[in-house]
Amino acid sequence: MAVATQPKRAAVVAAIGGALLTASPVAASAATQAPAPEVAAQSAVLLDENGETLFGKSETSDAFTASTAKIMTATVVLDQPDLDLDRQITVDQAYRDYVTENGASTADLQTGDKLTVEQLLYAALLPSGADAAYALVDTFGEGATRAERVQSFVGDMNAEAKELGLDNSTFQTFDGIGDDTSSARDLATLALHAMENPTFADVVKTPTYEADAPAANGNTRYYTWYNTNQLLGSYDGAIGVKTGTTTKAGPCLVFAAERDGKTVTGAVMNSDDRYQDAAKLLDYGFGADDAAIMKLRKLPAGAERD
Repeated sequence: MAVATQPKRAAVVAAIGGALLTASPVAASAATQAPAPEVAAQSAVLLDENGETLFGKSETSDAFTASTAKIMTATVVLDQPDLDLDRQITVDQAYRDYVTENGASTADLQTGDKLTVEQLLYAALLPSGADAAYALVDTFGEGATRAERVQSFVGDMNAEAKELGLDNSTFQTFDGIGDDTSSARDLATLALHAMENPTFADVVKTPTYEADAPAANGNTRYYTWYNTNQLLGSYDGAIGVKTGTTTKAGPCLVFAAERDGKTVTGAVMNSDDRYQDAAKLLDYGFGADDAAIMKLRKLPAGAERD
C-alpha cells in the first residue's frame, strides 16, 4: 500500500554550502525561526506525517542502503497473510555460516535454537543480525532450495518497493550487504509505511530486548540484543528506525521521532556524523535546539555496531 501524500505545494528553497535544500510550507514556521541546517551526509531528507518534504539534500540521489535494507525485509515479513508472530523457526547452521563468510552483523543465533518470528524481527532490527534476517527469508521465501527462497524473497522486496512508488530502490540482497541501492527519500518513505505496523514500530523503538528460546539440547537459551540506533535514548522523542554501515554506503541512519503529537521521519546517507545530522534535522522539524547538547546512549562492550 503506497503512503498517502497531499498535493504538492510550492517549496521554500535555500542554498546552503552549495547544496540545494528544500523546506515545504508545512515547515514554514520552523524555517522562519531558523535556517535549514547544514548536514555532513551526502544525501538527507526529513518528511512530515504525510510524506511532504520538510528538508532535502540530494534526497533522490542513489545511495547504497547497507543494513537499512532490513526495513524492507521486515516489511515483507510483516505483510505475510495470516502471519503468526509466535511461529517457531529453527536456526540453521547456514545462517551462522552466512555471517562468517560475509563479515555481517549478527544476533549470534545458535544452531538448533527455536526462535519465534517476533523474536527474529527483534534480532534482525536491533543488533542488525543478518543471521536472523536470513532465518526469516528462508522461512517466508518460496522455492525448493535455500537459494531459490532467498531469490523469491528479494523479488518480493522489489515488488513491495514498486508498489510503494520507491522508484530509486533496487534490492539485490535481504540485508543490504550487496549493491542494494535506494535514496534518502525512498528509505524515509519506506519507514513511514513500516511504522504504520504496530509490531514494527514496537520493535524499532526498543533500546534493549531480552529473549529466551528452546535450545537444541533441551535447555533454554537466553539472548540480549542492543539496538544499534544510538539516537534512541539520546534524542527526546526518538522512536526508531534503523542503522546501516558498509564501506560503500558509509554510515547511514533512517530515523523517526515524535513530540506533542507530531511525528517526523528522515534519513541521512553516507554521513560522518549521522546522529548529529539526524538531531539537527529533528530540531529543524520540531523547532527545537537539542542537537548541540545531545549525549549519545552508549552501547555495552561487545554489542554490535552497524
